[in-house]
Amino acid sequence: MNTDTISSILLLIQQGGGGFGSLLVSLWPMLLIFGIFYFLLIRPQQKRQRQMQADRDQMLSSLKAGDKVITSGGIYGTIVTVREKEDVILLRIAQSVSIEIQRGSIAGLQGSETKETETAKQ
Repeated sequence: MNTDTISSILLLIQQGGGGFGSLLVSLWPMLLIFGIFYFLLIRPQQKRQRQMQADRDQMLSSLKAGDKVITSGGIYGTIVTVREKEDVILLRIAQSVSIEIQRGSIAGLQGSETKETETAKQ
């Protein structure tokens, strides 16, 4: 390369004639907006999801006989036995009707839903 070519390239960069510098300047606001969205929306949502998953895991691990639960299919019942090895729960859904379900299919405890409903009414 001769000095004329180098000086013309430097002149283009200084003038912002469609080079890398102008591209960076035009992308800067978009990067700033993405950063703001990340810290205000995306990151807090990820924290909430992690906390909800930890709460669910803790609830599933603390299930015991006598707890009244709701399955993810909408079945209400009372836990009769919990088989830890097989990860299976025996759930009584009527007077003489019991079913086996997996621990992961428990959506929640019945008592917690009635408390949430009562607080929502007030």
